[in-house]
Amino acid sequence: MTDLPRPEYPRPQFVREDWLNLNGTWRFDYDDEDTGLARGWAKHAPLTQTITVPFAFQAPASGIGSNDFHDHVWYAREFTMPRAWRGRRILLHFGAVDYCASVWVNGEIVIIHEGGHTSFSADITPFLMEDSSLLNRIVVRAEDVAADRYQPRGKQYWERESASIFYTRTTGIWQTVWLEPVAQHGLRSVRMTPDIDAGAIACEYELLTPSENAVQVTAVVTLNGEAVGEWTHELAPGTRFHDATLILGARDQVRLWSPETPHLYDVNFTVRQDGHLIDSVRAYFGMRQIAIIDGRVCLNGAPYTMRLVLDQGYHPEGLLTFPTDAAYLDDIDLTKRLGFNGVRKHQKVEDPRYLFWADQIGLLVWGEMANAYAYSSSYVQDINSEWVEAVERDYNHPCIVAWVPMNESWGVPDLAHDPRQRAHLRALTHLTRSLDTSRLVISNDGWEHAETDLLTIHDYEGSGDVLRARYATVESTTTARPANRDLYVSGYGYDGAPILLTEFGGIAYRKDAAEGWGYTTAGDEADFLRRLDEVMRAVRESPVLQGWCYTQLTDVEQEINGVLTYDRKAKADIATLRGIFTGT
Repeated sequence: MTDLPRPEYPRPQFVREDWLNLNGTWRFDYDDEDTGLARGWAKHAPLTQTITVPFAFQAPASGIGSNDFHDHVWYAREFTMPRAWRGRRILLHFGAVDYCASVWVNGEIVIIHEGGHTSFSADITPFLMEDSSLLNRIVVRAEDVAADRYQPRGKQYWERESASIFYTRTTGIWQTVWLEPVAQHGLRSVRMTPDIDAGAIACEYELLTPSENAVQVTAVVTLNGEAVGEWTHELAPGTRFHDATLILGARDQVRLWSPETPHLYDVNFTVRQDGHLIDSVRAYFGMRQIAIIDGRVCLNGAPYTMRLVLDQGYHPEGLLTFPTDAAYLDDIDLTKRLGFNGVRKHQKVEDPRYLFWADQIGLLVWGEMANAYAYSSSYVQDINSEWVEAVERDYNHPCIVAWVPMNESWGVPDLAHDPRQRAHLRALTHLTRSLDTSRLVISNDGWEHAETDLLTIHDYEGSGDVLRARYATVESTTTARPANRDLYVSGYGYDGAPILLTEFGGIAYRKDAAEGWGYTTAGDEADFLRRLDEVMRAVRESPVLQGWCYTQLTDVEQEINGVLTYDRKAKADIATLRGIFTGT
């Protein structure tokens, strides 16, 4: 398995020992006339190309590397089920397929899923060959209409060549595909919510299917290999859900998670039925609280300044898919070395492996939805369902401290005049809060906020003097109109929410003579450092701002306003850059 691309277990917050990685070479082809279904490709697909999964055909790492338009693509591969799995349910998992995926096993449809950034799975047990020596065949059809601006797509451009702030598209499978044997009444999920004041973790168990007999779930928690406690909870016959609280100790006994001290508790969940072990899952959690207390953003009860950097989550080899797990770790290491304590993941629901390393190393993450660009009722359905899946998938990661369902009114371009769009904006905020009350929710990052936990502002002014004057007082800040936009939609106004500058800077510097653009342009390294220092001083000195997010971590394709080049080379001495960002 080690020579496969992306061989690591793809779901680090819910780990089972038995699994089969299906990454690697798949048969592949385009279906530009969209006739594959009519021609029976679901059962006998005459695919003429090969592709390396989990990379989209647009990515060089896929072995194809083409940005031509192909809105319908097909995949196929065979596998043999391990003999040891006989008698258990078999789940087929997809980390992400952009945008609509139809999946067949041995010619039978097993699932159709819409949403390009979220995971899904299917119980394929009824469709498998009973003889474990026989080959089973998986076929996937992915539909991703390049020109559809109603589709939640993030930074993926609808034109052939990348331009402005938009980048190369991602079509089809772009995260790991894998198989997993499970017990019929094993765990589907465990939701963990820390309460640092009570020294407790609240667990919400969900079984794959309810059992006719009682099921016992045991949680064994350790910290740095030392036992913390063991709890057993019984799910009554016929039930599928159960809530339980694990008391770890008094608040002063609990080890808290933060970027500076990323303490994590390991937990092993086991499920028994009639005394027999039927499931075992490894997970972890962090005891962390993010809240607004007396008008201040507080981490674990103390005021905390977020020093964030905008991170597009693109890589030159794999686009949205990083080529190795180590590449995620390298990005996080560089982010922290540059003096940032967090990232705003921009217009991308990030791979759980990145979130795993952010949990382990200690980095705050703002989780953001990939938005659409036009409004319709079908768009509302699509973004709502996918956003629910994103929040639910990533709920247990302590690194995530804020949810950003909307950015700069993308998808709702007529908030000022369309009451439906304003209602949708409000609804997204409340939908997010209905799923998670333990994190901050930003209604519309940048401008035109409705009800929001933070007032977040985007401002690419390059003059330090202008920034200093603009963010000198609450009044000067809340009456400003950067980008000629109101900070609130009609019916809403400033209510004392903490204020953060969540996009600014964007200084372009052609380190390697690369062509490209930024919001302002530096002529050489000295000019780049001077401009950077000018805007950073103004932002750091503001008595109003409680945090900020600099644009951006890396160059991406034609956009050269990163602190790092696209291939992750610093544009100036890292220690010097760190001093500018931290003021030390």
